[in-house]
Amino acid sequence: MQKGASALGTFDVLWLQAASCGGCTMAALEAGHAGWFAELARFGIDLIWHPSASEETGDQAVAILDRLVAGEQRLDALVIEGALLCGPNGTGRFNMLGGTGRPVLHWVEALARRAGYVVAAGSCAAFGGVPMAGDNPTDATGLQFAGPARGGALGAEFRSAAGLPVINIAGCAPHPGWIVETLASLALGGLGPDGLDRYGRPRFFADHLAHHGCARNEFYEYKASAEELSQQGCLMEHLGCKATQAVGDCNQRGWNGGGSCTSGGYACIACTSPGFETSQGFMETAKLAGIPVGLPLDMPKAWFVALAALSKSAMPNRVRANAAADHIVVPPRSYPGRRP
Repeated sequence: MQKGASALGTFDVLWLQAASCGGCTMAALEAGHAGWFAELARFGIDLIWHPSASEETGDQAVAILDRLVAGEQRLDALVIEGALLCGPNGTGRFNMLGGTGRPVLHWVEALARRAGYVVAAGSCAAFGGVPMAGDNPTDATGLQFAGPARGGALGAEFRSAAGLPVINIAGCAPHPGWIVETLASLALGGLGPDGLDRYGRPRFFADHLAHHGCARNEFYEYKASAEELSQQGCLMEHLGCKATQAVGDCNQRGWNGGGSCTSGGYACIACTSPGFETSQGFMETAKLAGIPVGLPLDMPKAWFVALAALSKSAMPNRVRANAAADHIVVPPRSYPGRRP
């Protein structure tokens, strides 16, 4: 593994946007109490250029890209936000980089050959995401995956100068902490092949499930389910929640200090997973014979069905009442005759 460039000076990062809504940049800008730029500076990370956050425009920006492609300026990490549009007919001309006369696809291919590391910011850059959904008329793809299949714009065998595949900070959008911590790990030389899962996602967040730390876990344990979005119960059985199947520590480190999808009353849609955008009915749970099709990743189906029946039979009346309400209607109380 390449030694962290910050030990030798700054760790130089270029951020480009492909077919993107800009949400990953918006997420990054929320990082830390002091702000994204202060967080980057703490680890010696220098943002060479960012299309939304840098002063250089026009010929100045193009000159930066030309120097990087020519190898006249060091490029420690190339960060791509958004899917790569390969159409029409492999030309990439559905997504041109303004002022250059060249497709974004061509720039990414050239810059990736120079970069110490290549990083996909968000599920669109990682797996193709929303631009790849449906009929995919633009031939959108991720950097090294097309959905769950290896390949993508750079090919399955691509390795950066440091010897790593594309590092996929998946999410729609990814947590700002994931972005900063991935770049910091690279700058400090602390992220190697063993630190990535099978989809190239950093394991410091991908070894968790979004379910972990969910504020609705008591309702989940008793299978006390909400039937409407305004209710407090578990969202898995009826309202499409995939938190038991989705990687991420979203409920252990809230957004903006405390928020998450499920704490905000909305089901997890597994946005860190390839192909999440093809799901139908995000607020409906697909079932077979009354049993949710998507069950926890780490539990056999037969066990889940058996435990669900036991849990429901042991459900306290308090939990049952509160699950179907939009606020606590029955607070915890001790049994009569027992000390509180």
